[in-house]
Amino acid sequence: MDIRVLQYFLAVVREESITKAAEALRMTQPPLSRQLKDLEEELGKQLLIRGSKKVTLTEDGMLLRKRAEELVDLMEKTKAELASSNENISGDIYIGCGETESISYLAQAACDLQKKHPLIHYHIYSGDAERVMEKLDKGLIDFGLLVGAADISKYDHLKLPQKDVWGVLMRKDSPLAGKETVCAEDLWDKPLIVSHQTSNNTEMFHWLKTDISRLNIVATYDLIYNAAQFVKRGFGYVIALDRLINTTGDSNLCFKPLSPALEAELCIVWKKYQVLSRASSAFLQQLKTDT
Repeated sequence: MDIRVLQYFLAVVREESITKAAEALRMTQPPLSRQLKDLEEELGKQLLIRGSKKVTLTEDGMLLRKRAEELVDLMEKTKAELASSNENISGDIYIGCGETESISYLAQAACDLQKKHPLIHYHIYSGDAERVMEKLDKGLIDFGLLVGAADISKYDHLKLPQKDVWGVLMRKDSPLAGKETVCAEDLWDKPLIVSHQTSNNTEMFHWLKTDISRLNIVATYDLIYNAAQFVKRGFGYVIALDRLINTTGDSNLCFKPLSPALEAELCIVWKKYQVLSRASSAFLQQLKTDT
């Protein structure tokens, strides 16, 4: 399977038309159609449904699109790494991370490194630990910032000195707002909004002292900013990490830590035995120096 043909395939997916894709690729339609047909024959699968108005993907085509995007991204990443020199380090660094204020550690390292190597560029991807580790395993990112408990046995890692604190984000006029801390029993009868990662966090549900089926989980979220908009309107209480939403000034929100306290460790991970690019090596050295 030729990487160039995969790029052709992705162009057709993007344009939803073989004719438009051929124009974008600066080639004629017949050879492009032939390349796509050869690809389908090689895989033994129909990838495209050629309609009168547009081209759509079959189920196998959708799977190939996902894998093709990963392969093309990895190829471009490798080309950029090889183009970098020792004298003037350049290139791209790809980082995956969950939502945490401690991303500031990585931001500070990038800022310090930029003074010495301004040609390095950074690409930040957000996601829970599972998604971050999946991208790391596939070589699509260089580093992952994991929040909370995770199996890091197959990675090299650097633990951050700081820990994130779990608590509850709520309106300042809510019944629990007058408490200094929130205990598990306080939440048993409350409408809860939890992150997708929290919903699989056994440590969290051990702290809650009850089965998940007994809780009134009214919503789940990926981004705390979006969940906070629901809280502002009194929809429920968000179980979240501290310092992600501003609760000062005229904000109608407040954050109360859990009791007993529940903390999340923070860990920067990268693949074991991986040959890091010059840019990634420099960034890792900077992280170790800063932390």
